[in-house]
Amino acid sequence: MFTGITTDVGEVLAVRARGEGLHRLKIACAYPRASIAQGASIACSGVCLTVVDTGEEDGRTWFAVDAAAETLAVTTAGHWRHGTRLNLERALKIGEELGGHIVAGHADGVAELIAREDLPDMARLALRAPAQLTRFIAAKGSVALDGVSLTVNEVEGDTFSVLIIPHTLQVTTLGAAKAGDGLNLEVDLMARYAARLMETR
Repeated sequence: MFTGITTDVGEVLAVRARGEGLHRLKIACAYPRASIAQGASIACSGVCLTVVDTGEEDGRTWFAVDAAAETLAVTTAGHWRHGTRLNLERALKIGEELGGHIVAGHADGVAELIAREDLPDMARLALRAPAQLTRFIAAKGSVALDGVSLTVNEVEGDTFSVLIIPHTLQVTTLGAAKAGDGLNLEVDLMARYAARLMETR
C-alpha cells in the first residue's frame, strides 16, 4: 500500500527484455542502497513493482524491477526508456503519516492528458479516462495519476480535471506533463468496492 505522496523522482537507466512479455528495468534513485531490501515494493509512477536487485553506479543508487506483460499492456511502463523520469514512493509503513489517500499501486489504465492550463498559482489538467473507469471518478473524490494522490475537481462524461499546486509541480513529473501524454490512472479503492457491491446486490 502507498499514499500517493512522491518521495523521489527516479530515472530509468536501462530496459532489457527478459523473455516474452517481461522487461527488467534498472532505475536510479536517491534512496540509500542499504535501505532498499530485495523483495521490497516501490511504486514507480503509480505502478507497484518488486525490487529484484540493487547497486550503485556513478555515485547513485539503483534498483532493478521486472515488469510483466499485463503491466506493460495496461500502464505506461511499456513505453519507459532510458532517461524516462518516474515518480517513486516506498511502501507505507504502519505508523507513518497518511498524507494522500490509500493507493494500491495497481494502475487501472492510462488517462490521456487532453489539456493543460497554467494558472498563476497552479496548473489545471484535463484528462480523458478509459470508458470502463469513468463510473469510479467523482468530483471531490480521489485519483492517483502517475502515482500522485490528487482530488478530482470536475467531471463531465469521460473527462475530469485536477488542480496541481506548485509544490507538486516541482517535486513530481507532473510539472513536465503536456497535452497528449498518457498518465497511469488508479481510481479510488472505495469507489471500486462500492461499485462492486452494488453490482452484486
